[in-house]
Amino acid sequence: MKLSIERGTLLKALAQAQSVVERRNTIPILANVLIEADGTQVSFRATDLDIEVVDRAPAMVERAGATTVSAVMLHEIVRKLPDGALVNLTEDPSSGRLSIMAGRSSFSLATLPKEDFPVMATSEYSSNFSAPAPALRRLFDKAKFAISTEETRYYLNGVYLHVATGEGGPVLRAVATDGHRLARIDAALPDGATGMAGVIVPRKTVNELRKLLDDDEATIAVSVSETKIRFATPAITLTSKVIDGTFPDYTRVIPTGNTRRLEVDASEFAKAVDRVATVSSERSRAVKLSLDEDRLILSVNAPDSGAAEEELAVAYSDERLDIGFNAKYLLEIASQVDRENAVFLFNSSGDPTLMREGNDTSAIYVVMPMRV
Repeated sequence: MKLSIERGTLLKALAQAQSVVERRNTIPILANVLIEADGTQVSFRATDLDIEVVDRAPAMVERAGATTVSAVMLHEIVRKLPDGALVNLTEDPSSGRLSIMAGRSSFSLATLPKEDFPVMATSEYSSNFSAPAPALRRLFDKAKFAISTEETRYYLNGVYLHVATGEGGPVLRAVATDGHRLARIDAALPDGATGMAGVIVPRKTVNELRKLLDDDEATIAVSVSETKIRFATPAITLTSKVIDGTFPDYTRVIPTGNTRRLEVDASEFAKAVDRVATVSSERSRAVKLSLDEDRLILSVNAPDSGAAEEELAVAYSDERLDIGFNAKYLLEIASQVDRENAVFLFNSSGDPTLMREGNDTSAIYVVMPMRV
């Protein structure tokens, strides 16, 4: 194998591939990236056996071929090369080495046989559809903060992507919860997605997918089966196993009878919560909200460290209410609001609270209160 490729193009392709590779590997080949050169392009394939990413880039291929080298090492070398450099990759099968040359720099890396590299089995995808990158990005970005990190409840360690019935008909919906807070985000249902099986997309896949969705102009081809999900653009294909488990019936925890309505500037609210939470104890992070006619008082009283209080002008016309929350949860939910105002709907100090952006119900959040 022998090829030449521009440094920036190579770095971009390697960045996505090497981020999939697990740093601590007991199987040496999984630390490697499979480089396959043919025609006018080169592809870089990396996997951790649960996720596989293939990134294709244009290159001047002098001699077609394939080999595997350390993904992290190759990425580090290319990252440190000067901008605009032309990188030459040459594989020498007899010595089991890949040489990397750019200007006056030359490197030689050990290779492992391409035959040993595990390629994720292709599966029959029962649903295939296309969706604009911004729509998918919104679904996953707004939901991912609520993904559980508790390994025992593994079925909550991802985003539940499924077809549901929204207020205006069928929607593509993303839901995540950790039992303390919940995010439910809806997007227009793409053509061809109607019969899609509901799947739980793992946390790592959601994070890797984010890089694929950065280009606002991109259209993402999505393929779903009962065991796998695939996202593809002309340059990158990301395939992932889905979590084998049943996502709980989240509709039961979304309150429908909350009538006490608070409207507040989302940015001002988040800053005020952040300020008063400075003195809260690390363990509980509790913040108390005291609501009265058009007035909200945020307070923290931590016997060990001190107390804090801040008042905000808000729109609230119901009876007085005192309710406590984990400051971290409030901040994460408030940071999801794209519009100016956040609307909180309360029932009592012991019931789940609902939050949405203005009157928009395509993104709603639920947070459980805590005793303060």
